Amino acid sequence: MSTVSLLDWCALGWFLLVWGGYGWLSERSRWAQHGLMGASHRFRLQWARQMLGRELRMTDAALVGNLMQSVSFYANTTIYIIAGLLAVLGAMDPLIRFAADLPFARQTSRELGEVKLVLLLTVFVVAYFKFTWSLRQFNMLSILIGASPTGMTGQPAEEAAERLATVNSLAGDEFNRGIRSYYFGLAAVTWFVQPWLFVCVTTLVLAVLYQRDFASPLLAMMRKSDE
Repeated sequence: MSTVSLLDWCALGWFLLVWGGYGWLSERSRWAQHGLMGASHRFRLQWARQMLGRELRMTDAALVGNLMQSVSFYANTTIYIIAGLLAVLGAMDPLIRFAADLPFARQTSRELGEVKLVLLLTVFVVAYFKFTWSLRQFNMLSILIGASPTGMTGQPAEEAAERLATVNSLAGDEFNRGIRSYYFGLAAVTWFVQPWLFVCVTTLVLAVLYQRDFASPLLAMMRKSDE
């Protein structure tokens, strides 16, 4: 690891700080409820209340099936990405030569190249775990929809709606974390070229995610609809 420069260590530290820090900001901080994830939960709660008042729930089942199909697509895609990265791990020398020929690229050692590839592999392994856990939770949501009786009123109905909305939000949040991993995976690719580019692209990903989660026209419209 002595071949890893201070600049590379700083770039890696910034990447990990931004990835973990933004997850905390968008999910656990006091600002999280004002973002897209908080607004989505309120609409999921409305959906659950409407669903409990319907005797026929084919529409709800179709909506959950559509969500599961999207998650399944990303999970399957991630498996192929992981398989490709594992294959590249066994052929580091051509990758290092290719990266060295890119404009503004820095010469790197095999050991550092392996560190970069392992980071990229880790990002997509995390994404895969997030997608598969999201898929399992959407399966549980389907079971809860099928098990929810009709004609519920009062406090039992509200508790059932809260339970459905919470499971729906938990599944959706895991899916969102998987998508976020893809964003940061794209940033991690740039480390093969230049650590400064890695820092800049990581910062750009942070700005894009913040704009979409806290300052996008979509969020403004959802807030307006929620009033």
